[in-house]
Amino acid sequence: MGRKLDGSKVASKIQDEILCEVNKLKKQGIMPFLAVILVGNDSASKIYISRKEKLAQKLGIATKTYVYDENISEKELLEKISELNNDEKVHAILVQFPLPKHLNKRIILESINPLKDVDGFHPLNVGYLVENKPNLIPCTPYGIMKIFEEYKINVEGKNCVVIGRSSIVGKPMSLLMLNHNATVTICHSKTKNLSNITKQADIIIVAVGRANFLTAEMINDNVILIDVGMNRLENGLYGDIDASCYGKASYYTPVPGGVGPMTITMLMKQTVEIAKKEVKKCQ
Repeated sequence: MGRKLDGSKVASKIQDEILCEVNKLKKQGIMPFLAVILVGNDSASKIYISRKEKLAQKLGIATKTYVYDENISEKELLEKISELNNDEKVHAILVQFPLPKHLNKRIILESINPLKDVDGFHPLNVGYLVENKPNLIPCTPYGIMKIFEEYKINVEGKNCVVIGRSSIVGKPMSLLMLNHNATVTICHSKTKNLSNITKQADIIIVAVGRANFLTAEMINDNVILIDVGMNRLENGLYGDIDASCYGKASYYTPVPGGVGPMTITMLMKQTVEIAKKEVKKCQ
């Protein structure tokens, strides 16, 4: 059995550091503020936002969630984002996805001030990541890199396979690994002979949203496994990596308690980092 990469433990350590930073900022008259926009009634989004609010409260970060009916016009939503962009008290802005189909995701994302884009999805922030000059980074990949850092896992020169090509996880994760000198292969639903590729990997990061997708026959011994999946089935919560893989791995992230706690923690960390830049501007 491989060694468990305890995301909950790493997240707790980072949260202690965030709390210290928040207290320092408050002494300088700065209250870190995260604004969240929720459109519609997606149950998973509501749960996620509730967790964000609880953690923000625990860390002393001010937060406000603006909830809108799913029929809100694009014009009205853009006006709200513009208002938040221009509000000096608001440091970080997050629009919760998915959005209703009549709202153009690209237009909404590009309307957020890139300096307040706490999710790191604005094209400008993506460009900084491509150039290896990251400013704000998508929170899940950022959290995974922090797990590697905490457990002193050096990715340089390693063969890394990322399964999944979303803009939220797969693509930015690949860029971060590349920026840390890993050799990266991106796989997806159209990839042929996937097992031939995964068996060559030193590190496999799976973000496909399919329970138990990666199985023991698809990997070699001593691989490092990072599971981004959170799949709710009738009999419980499962990751994208089947538990049969753990015995062959050198390290693995469990589900729950692996990558999940890191995502929301890095969101708070970046909110505070934006607020700290505000202090530097005032000096």
